[in-house]
Amino acid sequence: MVLGGKKPAFGGYSISFAGRRDSIEDIMGSKPITPSEMTKKLWAYVKKNNLSNKK
Repeated sequence: MVLGGKKPAFGGYSISFAGRRDSIEDIMGSKPITPSEMTKKLWAYVKKNNLSNKK
């Protein structure tokens, strides 16, 4: 329970995409992919560009 404050990020991660110029197509590719592949590619991008801060 959070008292009068903002709820913390799920899992303790905060991710910032501020200042990024990449398009979704640059990250995911131009072919249709499954939701699980989208998640894998998104986390690979976050890790590669050091965008997450574990709290």
